[in-house]
Amino acid sequence: MTRNFQLIILEKSDLLEFKREMRKAFQYGYECEFGPTPETILPERDIDQSLNAPGAIAYAALLDSAIAGGAVVKIDPETRHNQLELFFVSVDCQGKGVGQAIWNEIETRHPDTCEWETFTPYFEKRNIHFYVNCCGFHIVEFYHPGHRLPDMKDGESCGGMSEEAGNYFFRFVKTMKDGRR
Repeated sequence: MTRNFQLIILEKSDLLEFKREMRKAFQYGYECEFGPTPETILPERDIDQSLNAPGAIAYAALLDSAIAGGAVVKIDPETRHNQLELFFVSVDCQGKGVGQAIWNEIETRHPDTCEWETFTPYFEKRNIHFYVNCCGFHIVEFYHPGHRLPDMKDGESCGGMSEEAGNYFFRFVKTMKDGRR
């Protein structure tokens, strides 16, 4: 990546663009696998729930001052078991090292983390590759209709996705050594 990269705390003035770019990235990933859909993948209420969670920090990734991606993490300073709630790279910036730059900077900013945890839908092969092969996460659990995501009710699917897609997720964990990678 040769352009000017920065990871900043999300500014209120960038919130609408941040959400728009995030929804476009999630929509793109879903539609690449399942085709066009009138459904909104990752509804705004889901983004807001992550943004407003206790301990949440939202980061915007900027390339030449434009939003190129971002993340929402949930930090628990007591347990040091932290969550990667949402993560995206803008559609036009995918495959250019932006995701790796975002993740590296997040790890640097949270050196006391003992463990990171995140989830991704089963069909998101690029995400699975990224978390396992690029970031060092391990798949530790698979969710499906017989073994549901925590807090998910029967008949419910996640993130505005179809029942098939919204019921199958991997859980990833990355254990840090001595509070660091």
